[in-house]
Amino acid sequence: MNKIGELIQNGDWKGEKHVPIIHAPKTVGTDETFELQISIGDEIAHPNTLEHHIKWIKVFFKPDNGKFPIELANFEFQAHGEGDCITNYVGKTEVKLKQSGTFYALSYCNLHGLWENSQKIEIK
Repeated sequence: MNKIGELIQNGDWKGEKHVPIIHAPKTVGTDETFELQISIGDEIAHPNTLEHHIKWIKVFFKPDNGKFPIELANFEFQAHGEGDCITNYVGKTEVKLKQSGTFYALSYCNLHGLWENSQKIEIK
């Protein structure tokens, strides 16, 4: 039996339209509030139709010395062309950290499954 991690795909977001893109600074000060944005399709647009769409993006943070990741955000996209309404695959939140670690973003495409990306952030 496969573990869930074996089913998650990744790739270069500049060449693969399913990979969540993490927009965050590489370094910030302790307790400094900053904007964290996650998007899909910055370089190659992902379809947003009833037949083919991104359903959600989840964002986690794992401190360098922490055992478990902490869920920071969950963005759901509900409009896939119904009534000519479409949601863009972008989620934003503000974050404040006390220690360095890694962001992990996970997205779900209804046709192509789970996709991941990660980005390190240093606290100075």
